Amino acid sequence: MKSVLFKHRSIRKFLSTPIPEELLQECLEAASRASTCGNMQLYSLVVTRDQALREKLAPCHFNQPMVREAPCVVTVCADVHRFTMWCEQRDADPAYDNFAWFLNASTDALLAAQNLCVEAEMHGLGICYLGTTIYTASDISRILELPKGVIPLTTVVMGYPDESPGLTDRLPLEAVVHYEKYTDYTAAEIDELWAEREESDLTKRLLAENGLPNLAKIFTERRYVRKDNLAISKSYFALLKEKGFFNN
Repeated sequence: MKSVLFKHRSIRKFLSTPIPEELLQECLEAASRASTCGNMQLYSLVVTRDQALREKLAPCHFNQPMVREAPCVVTVCADVHRFTMWCEQRDADPAYDNFAWFLNASTDALLAAQNLCVEAEMHGLGICYLGTTIYTASDISRILELPKGVIPLTTVVMGYPDESPGLTDRLPLEAVVHYEKYTDYTAAEIDELWAEREESDLTKRLLAENGLPNLAKIFTERRYVRKDNLAISKSYFALLKEKGFFNN
């Protein structure tokens, strides 16, 4: 039998049923068992169940209904603040206020987030990652009162599903796996790797709705456009500096 990893679906419609406290704690404990740089656990998971706070967070995620409907919203943060405090209180000189340690903390945080999600799905909960987190990281930081050294990376909504969507497609394994060393793609190989997705009914519907000639333009002209990418990058870069990750 294939594991829960092969059955993952992003859930965007949730029942209002609260997650039992014991189950939530088990999911959080699973997150805390993730691999971590030097056993430093350079992350924090901000669990928001309060309705009023979720209402405040909703605009940060473009008012997607699931932020208000899911009983639990977990903001996943890179966090060097706690470890820095521990060092300073023991007369040790921390040097984690730089970009290298943002990357280490980000790795820790995202590994913990995936543990959280896998454990949740094993118990019948649904999850969805929210990429909107980096779009409005400054507002999220303010709402959640994140101190210097703590920065949002992603958000996970969790709860009991109120839908059962089909599995989304993935590129074939040969698209993402390289053996021994990186082998670059030919133009023909790129065409072949995306062929099934480009010919799908979903793609045909998207092209008709958007009046565009190919799927790539859906991404570059509708979903993730240049001006937005640059604005988000500028905003997040400024927050990284504000949060103290650029003493380089």
